[in-house]
Amino acid sequence: MYVMHVAAVAWGPKEPLVIQEICVDPPQKMEVRVKILYSSICHTDLGAWTGVNEAERAFPRILGHEAVGVVESVGEGVKDVKEGDYVIPAFNGECGECRVCTKEESNLCERYKVDPMKRLMVSDGGTRFSTTTTKDGGSCQSQPIYHFLNTSTFTEYTVLDSACIVKIDPNAPLKQMSLLSCGVSTGVGAAWNTAKVKEGKTTAVFGLGSVGLAVAEGARARGASRIIGVDANASKFEKGKLMGVTDFVNPKDLTKPVHERIQELTGGGVDYSFECTGNVDVLREAFLSTHVGWGSTVLVGIYQTPRTLPLHPMELFDGRTITGSIFGGFKPKSQLPDFAKQCMKGVVKLEPFITNELPFEKINDAFQLLRDGKSLRCLLQISKFLKK
Repeated sequence: MYVMHVAAVAWGPKEPLVIQEICVDPPQKMEVRVKILYSSICHTDLGAWTGVNEAERAFPRILGHEAVGVVESVGEGVKDVKEGDYVIPAFNGECGECRVCTKEESNLCERYKVDPMKRLMVSDGGTRFSTTTTKDGGSCQSQPIYHFLNTSTFTEYTVLDSACIVKIDPNAPLKQMSLLSCGVSTGVGAAWNTAKVKEGKTTAVFGLGSVGLAVAEGARARGASRIIGVDANASKFEKGKLMGVTDFVNPKDLTKPVHERIQELTGGGVDYSFECTGNVDVLREAFLSTHVGWGSTVLVGIYQTPRTLPLHPMELFDGRTITGSIFGGFKPKSQLPDFAKQCMKGVVKLEPFITNELPFEKINDAFQLLRDGKSLRCLLQISKFLKK
């Protein structure tokens, strides 16, 4: 059946999100309707809201992709989750059947991989949200509202492809589990799965936002001997210590390039560097901060600029490598449940990432906290519930 519930709708670039009643369609074949319990705000949401990339603009739209919820109903053919299951959405899905999903080398599912241009459901090219305020047991007919990153979690109810849903342990701390939908998995996975950080090795993390700190936490958990945090905001350094950062470099305090300072600190450069800001100039510093012969640089940030890689091809002849990482290399449905269990055991600390909590109606305040650099993750309580 069709349900009427509240959502925060983005009507245009940089316009305040509007808390309003919307209609949420029932799930179609291989889809799941989820009651969202908690959702947090990521810089990717912020970028989509500001409309930085005009080609990705689509309004009205329900943003949000980092969340935790409970299955309300399932469509035809869904076998791996049922009503009442606790789940997290995955913006980078896993069908389990395509050429990519059946191989270990990549997590970019051919059908459900992350696509910032996507705004409609796969099965029929339609949306499951609309602005109608009337329902007489019939269909919802009014202006459609677009989907976002396979997820759309700034709403009491959302509809997702079953490939983009991950079942979690019902005893897991739900607030913290929401972080696994994006930021923490992206950062920790970049260290574990993409770079494959080894015990005793050295790392440098450029950008100490949520993702950068998650990289540091992942490197700490893997036994890195030295984790150098680089950020122009000195207030982030104290939080970094909680995530295992051993040294801090503030570019504002230097009279030389950052990579030269890191080379001095490490005797030639780090084994791994991670660029988490989405800035190509910072990317060059990250690359040059790694050791000649074996240094590895991992791109984790989102690059909105049309500029290309700031490297000369000959610079790759010295043995250093550079690669990108999407969702930390995790295959969501097959690997995230185990990662969640490791987090529950304390292998990765999640609680420090949640710096603020606000009610859903304060979502615009939460956006402002992120814009002002005063929040790592602001958790919004979307739906009230009783957990058995």
